[in-house]
Amino acid sequence: MAYDPRTATGIPTEPIGSLPRPAKLQAAFAAYDAGEITAEALEAEQEAAVKDSIERFEATGSPIITDGEQRWSSFATYPFMTTMAGTGLNPCCAPGGQTFALFPDGHSKAMPKLVGGPFRYNEYAADSLVKALKFASKPMKQAVIAPSMVSLLMPLHAEVPGYTREQFESDLVDECEKDIRKAFAAGAARVQIDFTEGRLALKSDSRNPWTDANLLPRFIELISRVVGRFTPEERVNIGVHTCAGSDADSNHSAEVPYSSLLPALFSINAGYFTIQAACEEDKDETYKMIGEHSRDDADGIPQICYVGVIWCQNPAVETPQQVCDSLVRAADFIPKERLGSTDDCGFQPFAIDKKPAYGSPDFARDIAFEKIKARVEGTKLAAEKLGIG
Repeated sequence: MAYDPRTATGIPTEPIGSLPRPAKLQAAFAAYDAGEITAEALEAEQEAAVKDSIERFEATGSPIITDGEQRWSSFATYPFMTTMAGTGLNPCCAPGGQTFALFPDGHSKAMPKLVGGPFRYNEYAADSLVKALKFASKPMKQAVIAPSMVSLLMPLHAEVPGYTREQFESDLVDECEKDIRKAFAAGAARVQIDFTEGRLALKSDSRNPWTDANLLPRFIELISRVVGRFTPEERVNIGVHTCAGSDADSNHSAEVPYSSLLPALFSINAGYFTIQAACEEDKDETYKMIGEHSRDDADGIPQICYVGVIWCQNPAVETPQQVCDSLVRAADFIPKERLGSTDDCGFQPFAIDKKPAYGSPDFARDIAFEKIKARVEGTKLAAEKLGIG
């Protein structure tokens, strides 16, 4: 039977993907990079963290769950390197690529650089999913990285001898399609394309030239090419996620107005969108833009708009009533039959993160499950108030 996202809560609700990694798992990642433990020892810690994540996720009442990305070094890099330090780097790549994102506290994330082709993924999202399914009794959602993010392996104005940007992007579209199809074949109920670089692409920053190079149209085109390869029935369960990034409880592009992104975002014929909203300064304006630019008919299917009701970088736990109030207000702007709820972002997109706003990763992990439970309960309250279900 197909997964029905409205069954449990009236208004559909689902997570973004990542959960805080336990301190013990973070230490294992660091030890593995330093050559102090084996891959098997790291795998044992990942397996324990996945099992715990799924058990605690299911206890929140969430109708659909993830493995918390506990096996990944990051949501963005799983196809081309095993860890953020560069262990297991794809043979088409080398260290020393362009900076991906700069954060307000001064830290940054960098990419490797493409040095050859044809480019193929080292690992697919389904490789982690199949290891997690044995622990789950509820439907599972799987995130995959957008081809636009991986395209940043080829730095701005760079050339790779014998391998053009056009060839590279064609390979990326093929690989992303394969990533999605493998996830569905493995048993994913939903697949979400992570597109955090969309908002960042609109940030003017002389320290990071790619963000001021008018790349958003190209990014949208790459994702649209992937999504366009699926039938309407398949696209109902293919989503696109946008946010202002997250690492060390900080955003990389929160100052970029959504008015520059959302009209283009909703041109993608995906079945649903998960959109950061809880931490936006003007929530009404965000809801209004979502309502104005999302479509009842995206090449044969409606676009369901999952608005963020959980601020993942803030340790204060939202109450179910606060979640309910946010959704009821959003329904003033977004048709209630196309309204859903989600978290603003992943709770910890990168494997090693001490979660400074929370004080410790283990405390952040506990709080994340409290926040998810509040989202589920608040979504049910909103459905009752709006007469949905």
